[in-house]
Amino acid sequence: MIVSPADGTILSVDSAPEAPPGAARRISIFMSVFNCHVNRAPITGRLSHYAYHPGRKMAAFDEKASAENEQNRITIEGARGAITFKQIAGALARRIVFRPKPGDPLRRGERIGMIKFGSRVDLFAPDGTEILVRRGDKVHAGETPLARWP
Repeated sequence: MIVSPADGTILSVDSAPEAPPGAARRISIFMSVFNCHVNRAPITGRLSHYAYHPGRKMAAFDEKASAENEQNRITIEGARGAITFKQIAGALARRIVFRPKPGDPLRRGERIGMIKFGSRVDLFAPDGTEILVRRGDKVHAGETPLARWP
């Protein structure tokens, strides 16, 4: 299983122009100011890539936030493949925290960082995985299955 990296509400499940090769579907999770903002590893594996991208601080539920807002892009290589996701700052968020370093081993559900106040996490589901959530579903970090490997 690929579990949710964040607490929140599913905004959308659809294709995304910024998706990495082999992971064309994006699952967007909105974290309101009432959600816990701790982020967790969606799979067990090794942190293979981490990149910080400065940007705007638009409302996290706005579709443009995924491409234009300040964010971290993270890839974890697991036994079944790689998972890429983004921590995205929102209008109220003033700081994104991410602790692991490239090469670090991570366990599914392990605390990896947080985003302070309203924000968003986008997870790119690998092609061939079965999506288990839909718009409006409530999810919990490290617990709620988002997708299932074939």
